[in-house]
Amino acid sequence: MSMTTIAPEQVNSIVWNQHNDPFEILGSHPIEQDGKTVWAVRAYLPNASAAWVVLPEQRKEYPMQTVHHPHFFECTIDTPELANYQLRIKEGEHERVTYDPYAFRSPNLTDFDLHLFSEGNHHRIYEKLGAHPTEIGGVKGVYFAVWAPNARNVSLLGDFNLWDGRKHQMRKGPTGVWELFIPEIGVGESYKYEIKNFEGHIYEKSDPYGFQQEPRPKTASIVTDLDTYSWSDEDWMEKRRHTEPLTQPVSVYEVHLGSWLHASSAEPAKLPNGETEPVVVVSELKPGARFLTYRELADRLIPYVKELGYTHIEMLPIAEHPFDGSWGYQVTGYYAPTSRFGRPEDFMYFVDKCHENDIGVIVDWVPGHFPKDGHGLAFFDGSHLYEHADPRKGEHKEWGTLVFNYGRHEVSNFLAANALFWFDKYHIDGIRVDAVASMLYNDYCRKPGEWLPNQYGGRENLEAADFLRQVNHIIFSYFPGILSIAEESTSWPMVSWPTYTGGLGFNLKWNMGWMHDMLDYFSMDPWFRQFHQNNITFSMWYNHSENFMLALSHDEVVHGKSNIIGKMPGDTWQKLANIRCLFSYMFAHPGKKTMFMSMEFGQWSEWNAWADLEWHLLQHEAHQQLKTFFRELNHLYRSEPVLYTQDFAEPGFEWIDCSDNRHSVVSFIRRDKDSDDFAIVICNFTPQPHSHYRIGVPQKGFYTELFNSDARQYGGSNMGNLGGKWTDDWSLHSRPYSLDLCLPPLGVLILKLDKKKTAEVIG
Repeated sequence: MSMTTIAPEQVNSIVWNQHNDPFEILGSHPIEQDGKTVWAVRAYLPNASAAWVVLPEQRKEYPMQTVHHPHFFECTIDTPELANYQLRIKEGEHERVTYDPYAFRSPNLTDFDLHLFSEGNHHRIYEKLGAHPTEIGGVKGVYFAVWAPNARNVSLLGDFNLWDGRKHQMRKGPTGVWELFIPEIGVGESYKYEIKNFEGHIYEKSDPYGFQQEPRPKTASIVTDLDTYSWSDEDWMEKRRHTEPLTQPVSVYEVHLGSWLHASSAEPAKLPNGETEPVVVVSELKPGARFLTYRELADRLIPYVKELGYTHIEMLPIAEHPFDGSWGYQVTGYYAPTSRFGRPEDFMYFVDKCHENDIGVIVDWVPGHFPKDGHGLAFFDGSHLYEHADPRKGEHKEWGTLVFNYGRHEVSNFLAANALFWFDKYHIDGIRVDAVASMLYNDYCRKPGEWLPNQYGGRENLEAADFLRQVNHIIFSYFPGILSIAEESTSWPMVSWPTYTGGLGFNLKWNMGWMHDMLDYFSMDPWFRQFHQNNITFSMWYNHSENFMLALSHDEVVHGKSNIIGKMPGDTWQKLANIRCLFSYMFAHPGKKTMFMSMEFGQWSEWNAWADLEWHLLQHEAHQQLKTFFRELNHLYRSEPVLYTQDFAEPGFEWIDCSDNRHSVVSFIRRDKDSDDFAIVICNFTPQPHSHYRIGVPQKGFYTELFNSDARQYGGSNMGNLGGKWTDDWSLHSRPYSLDLCLPPLGVLILKLDKKKTAEVIG
């Protein structure tokens, strides 16, 4: 066959990897020859010494020749149709037969996909960008697509091409998305993108939309199919869809999977099929230890949380991150659960088992910033693509990270779709959005002159606020019944109000003011608490401005702050009594609850992200009793609707007396939404017990002592009211009846009117 006509500069653009659409030259092309149409086939095959075009159905081969370059092969074939041809390639002493990737021109991305992505509204863009096993023309392979609009060239690197960027050069579309289908590869392939800018600088990048990454310190993405896992949580998902979470009990156990518990590195991690996989070691600070896998955590963590009665597990960020010491808050793989603990299907198994055990799953989500690691999003296509170019907007110097450019539609689409992705593919039940304040203010942690005002001259980041509204609108539209929780530490208005009212659209906000007030108050010697009654009562002045979650999180037990027990004054007994008092008040106070692992058994040391929790403390009775306290507190909370159905409605809470600062005592009523049930809560914040302490109550009868934080089984002094008290016909606190109570030291009582017993005695 005669050779095709092609200019040398066209060949050189391929050889030197400088062409942004190699399909114009490589692959098969119809050409006119001797008055008829024939097919020209061209292939650039580095390292090849000879090549042939193979037509399997016709059982024919056509030798290819090199005219312009020793590795640029071409030939013409006289045939009406040319589809699914193959190339036989000789490289040294070896030969292989493969399909030509440049014979597959059908893009996975439609014009409508690209339009939606360009305007920031492609909610499931992760189904289009990234790496997707697929089949084109009966040939199986993987379709790759990456957004890099300012790159000169993009190639794929992987084991399938010996990490040679010359072999699989990608095609650039009109919106800056590069794509290529590579036949005959599949799930499990490691890959990266080789990106060149117009100066010729090369960047090797992980896939921003990659579903799996290699275990650290490696950084390649791995081709993964997320649709092979068989879920068994249909009932859970359907029930969630019809449930309003704000009227349900929400008691969250916050956990860092990498330090809750470790296994020995000598013990292989088990896979479902009985095989083993390489262990992922923790750190040199924890010699001989490895991380538990997602499946091992399902076997150990879930029963523990279920026994203690928590409704949800919240995990510190589990998206892929290179540095253990970031706790997951410096993310490089937003669409990949970290490989430290296993594969994507293993995390699916963990979530599935949580649902099977009636436990919801919340993940920390970090859309506020990302690290500068070379394989990540930073300077992705040789330009400031995901981040702002101006460091006054694009850099958190205190954290050493970069700030997303929320005003760029494709960037906001990347993040908004990522939030949806975790609900869609992993069936999670909520996100806790980290560092919202850092997103909302241009001057966050910046000195004067180091930040830029918005278009109106203010410090508010209006683009970030719009982005958060977009995220919450999208996820609640697709998945009603979920939680979206803001860690927002300022007075930004309407954080947990719906977007249609102008709010940011979260349905919960961490109450940072309550947390600071409580820890300040409980760190005082109890004698001084009488002068700081406002710490206890102030939260109710603003309680109805937002839907608050009361959180005592990991941030309160690191960086020299001590663990909870170390913050408390007094001897060991008083420290433990203060803990019981604090958390009893927390669970009786309006708002959903979050507490960090180790608080439930009174760990003394600060949290160490590389070490186990101090599980040995449970050998001691006092710490076992504290764990018993939390178990029974959680079960009480979940069993009493008065404590959760009206957290955010004014009828749900009513002070009885908040002004007894002389005794450091407060008392209040919690009411149920769907019945006339109510509970009486009395808190004594000093170690001084009070006998014959009288409070007013709204109804006559017998009040059962449902809960006493000073009970013997919790390690308390066992002072109380012998199971309950009858009212006296003495009015007090503007109520017609009153109770004469014994208030235990550093104790919280929860009492409830026993309607049956009352009716039997007084009718």
